[in-house]
Amino acid sequence: MESNSKAAILRIFVSSTDLYNHESLYEHLVFQAKKEGIAGATVLRGVLGFGASSVIHSNKFWEISDKVPTVVEMIDDHDKLLAFYEGIRNQLETMKYGCLVTMETASVLLYKPGLKK
Repeated sequence: MESNSKAAILRIFVSSTDLYNHESLYEHLVFQAKKEGIAGATVLRGVLGFGASSVIHSNKFWEISDKVPTVVEMIDDHDKLLAFYEGIRNQLETMKYGCLVTMETASVLLYKPGLKK
């Protein structure tokens, strides 16, 4: 990916407690994206939200686990993200709980790698 270019943002809305093969789904998605060379991924933790089930989840309500809305956001070329999504689509469609996946275009103003430690 380059500065001053067009890109896409893939967003996957899940719950912080969703699992894939006994590991956190959001961690699985980020590590899979890194493995497949996606330019960047970030996990955003929500404080309040609901989805298609209309059940509100919040860090204010007492629950055994900290079940809050979670968004995995990735940025790269549109076709590369679409291919990544097709690779994980079955995993998401067969999950016990719901999720939402969106994609939109973005203008990359600056893409600058930092120094590695």
